[in-house]
Amino acid sequence: MDPLTAIAASGLRARMESLDLLANNVANASTGGYKADREFYSLYTSPEAAGDESLSTMPLIERPWVDHSQGILHTTGNALDVAISGKGFFAVNGPSGPLYTRNGSFRLAADGRLTTPDGYPVRNPQGTTLTLQTTRPVEIARDGTVTQDGAIVGKLEVVDFTSTAGLSKQGSNYFRADSVLKSAPAADASLQQGSLEASNTGSAEAAVRLVSVLRQFEMMQKAVSIGTDMNKRAIEEVAKV
Repeated sequence: MDPLTAIAASGLRARMESLDLLANNVANASTGGYKADREFYSLYTSPEAAGDESLSTMPLIERPWVDHSQGILHTTGNALDVAISGKGFFAVNGPSGPLYTRNGSFRLAADGRLTTPDGYPVRNPQGTTLTLQTTRPVEIARDGTVTQDGAIVGKLEVVDFTSTAGLSKQGSNYFRADSVLKSAPAADASLQQGSLEASNTGSAEAAVRLVSVLRQFEMMQKAVSIGTDMNKRAIEEVAKV
């Protein structure tokens, strides 16, 4: 494969990976607390190039990364909706261990357990399930303290990490921390009852980026076509000699 076609093909592959990330962002543009997937580009240099980078340097997505910037907070008026202003994650008990989310759209199960929309129990700082009285109004303070009829019944566990690099997505709205990543109470987080955090990828932004990637994809396709035509003409000219 000639250098032009090889580089264009590498660009096409990178653009296809970018389209996958964008498609996921578009699908979750209205998902509360969703964090957008982004891409980090780099250049690949073949070890067989013998120092000739002009023939071997190709674009690729070195690694995807998650944009943890905060989304817009909007008021819902629902007492079980809670938004985090600042850094931090709600801790919940997943099927195989703790999970972390920014989506504070909670539910109250029949047995009084506070859960996520997927049924995962919301944790208190002791790691156990937060249980409420189903017939009593709920008040949630900015520090996560939960009260009913003026009595403290528990507290939402809101944690933060020194680095988000060790967090991996588990589904669209949950994160799992690797074994070496340590959590601590989120010192700068402030909770807002009756509000939810929107996705930090808007439909308009995703649409603009989608058009840009598609145009780049078309340019790469044209480059591959040009390279193919050049090879074809070269073979035809050689055959005439």
